[in-house]
Amino acid sequence: MKVAFLGGVKSGKSRLAEERVQTMTGAPKPYYLATTECWDEEMQLRIAEHQKRRGKNFETIEESLDLLGAVKRCDRPVLIECVSMWLNNMLFHNKNSADILPILEETLLQPQEMVLVLNEVGQGVIPDNPLARQFVDLSGRAGQLLGHYCDEVYFCVAGLKMKMK
Repeated sequence: MKVAFLGGVKSGKSRLAEERVQTMTGAPKPYYLATTECWDEEMQLRIAEHQKRRGKNFETIEESLDLLGAVKRCDRPVLIECVSMWLNNMLFHNKNSADILPILEETLLQPQEMVLVLNEVGQGVIPDNPLARQFVDLSGRAGQLLGHYCDEVYFCVAGLKMKMK
């Protein structure tokens, strides 16, 4: 079973994803694959908020780049929080953009049950610089991969989820 939660910033998608992964079979303590790199004080506060909410209900793996390798090491359901930050990290670290979506696709083909979180960033204006446009395009394509490979897809807004698939 693969489940995706998409939505804007502070839409409730992370909380909903955390709740969902805990209902999966064999998940007394699912993995929480944290992809965010902490680069400033504000990001540290966001990370602390997530850590406080999830408490000790997850086994945390911190991996900002090797998404596929981290998932392969998981022997029970895994929450990937979040695909958007992983995409950002891959671009920031100058990874070949042509390799990024195939890595995500191979990750989605792994047998592990997983819940994935992705920020919806494509409903706004077109960014004014090439790197931001590249990120928005990659994010949109990543969302399409999640839509294709996941058994359930939810769009989140105002702390609520709408089932898309």
